[in-house]
Amino acid sequence: MITSGRVSSFILWGPPGVGKTTLATIIAGTLDVPFFTLSAVTSGVKDVREVIDKARGSNFFNTSRPILFIDEIHRFSKSQQDSLLGAVEQGVFTLIGATTENPSFEVIRPLLSRCQVYTLNSLTKDDLLTLCHRVIEKDTVLKKQNIVLKETDALLRYSGGDARKLLNILELLSESVQEDETLEITDTLVAERLQQNPLAYDKDGEMHYDIISAFIKSIRGSDPDAAIYWLARMIEGGEDPAFIARRLVISASEDVGLANPNALLLANAAFDAVQKIGWPEGRIPLAEATVYLATSPKSNSAYNAINTALQNVRQTGNLPVPLHLRNAPTQLMAELGYSDGYKYPHDYPGHYISQQYMPDALKDTIFFTPADTDKVQKRR
Repeated sequence: MITSGRVSSFILWGPPGVGKTTLATIIAGTLDVPFFTLSAVTSGVKDVREVIDKARGSNFFNTSRPILFIDEIHRFSKSQQDSLLGAVEQGVFTLIGATTENPSFEVIRPLLSRCQVYTLNSLTKDDLLTLCHRVIEKDTVLKKQNIVLKETDALLRYSGGDARKLLNILELLSESVQEDETLEITDTLVAERLQQNPLAYDKDGEMHYDIISAFIKSIRGSDPDAAIYWLARMIEGGEDPAFIARRLVISASEDVGLANPNALLLANAAFDAVQKIGWPEGRIPLAEATVYLATSPKSNSAYNAINTALQNVRQTGNLPVPLHLRNAPTQLMAELGYSDGYKYPHDYPGHYISQQYMPDALKDTIFFTPADTDKVQKRR
């Protein structure tokens, strides 16, 4: 697109500090077209309309369309995004949006259908090292200092694939020594200066859902190590303990189920313990429940049974209850045959007697099929 000079509207989706804004600026500079920018954090519909008017004024015959770059486009409200539609359709400008959130959820469908989405990944360690050396050699301030990269593991770990964070760390380290001093960057020095490594975790964003999904699937896959790892990621990222506990209760019913009915008891106990003892000790019962569920035998027979039954109910509607299963609290109801012919199971050997409990239309239907791990008996 850049080579041809005809750039279509697109959205850059990726984590912070991977160059979304830089890439948009490079494209505008390469094409030599007017470049307008808006920040979704500070701009409203009025600002959008003003930029659209400016873009119309700079869009002359036989010239390339101007570019409107919107940073953090996911923060635009529906009405703000709606105000862009007409101008994008009419070709008033080429829209380039940048977002750290999944556009499928955060950008309205009419606008999304008019844009190509390009996914940018976190920078690799090699990318960050290349950038690190380049900054040390060429930055106006840093190149005046004698900086030696003795160790880089902590520097890269704390950066977390974010170039902006890497540059901030380098700036912080350079300010910790005098201009004429040699700055030897080591893992110990980085850890001392930064003190903690805040993890990337958005409790309301896509990473929140990705990590809880990995957590549940690790439990379902009987991998306690992976399950504990994802639990630690959520805890360190500041996830709500009650949210984790709720998902453990669901997993105990859905994935462990009747293969180990005690799993639900333990998950509920962990939920109760977290609410009683608070944080940070609450991490311990959460970890105990996580390991227990991951190492338990698995069965989704109850989960499948209720889903199949619900689907059947929606299809068949309100089928009548067989007369022999109905109560007969009045003489009239008894005369009409209510409860007539019901067999009381406790009156029979083994407390069991075969009789029809389903509506007539479903009398041979099977919803529950025990798994080979289920600790229950099905008598039919």
